Amino acid sequence: MNTATVLSFATPALHEQLAQLDADRLDQLDFGVIGFDAETQVCRYNRTESEAAGLTPPRVLGQPLFTNVAPCLNNFMVAQRFEDAQDEGTALDDTIDYVLTLRMRPVKVKLRLLAEPGSAVRYVLVQRRL
Repeated sequence: MNTATVLSFATPALHEQLAQLDADRLDQLDFGVIGFDAETQVCRYNRTESEAAGLTPPRVLGQPLFTNVAPCLNNFMVAQRFEDAQDEGTALDDTIDYVLTLRMRPVKVKLRLLAEPGSAVRYVLVQRRL
């Protein structure tokens, strides 16, 4: 069975599994995936998120997530949690209710914030169907 079809927004230990997916398999997921590096530059961005946000991969990849791509996430609920986990060297796996407001009417979503110590990529996952 295709790995991407069995992965869901709520799959346990999802960070490690996302890291193993190539871009095509990442595009098959039914939730948004935004991966970013230690400098917060977007390095992974799947089709589901691109279509829902209306932002093409060339416009997003290589850009700072919290300032250029999604400044609506640059707050204590999202960006600060990643910063705290990085500073403390701890894992992050939190799911929060959130309202996206940038470039669109407000949209209620669930965000899953994923980070692992020593991993090069951290993730914001976006589940729009609530």
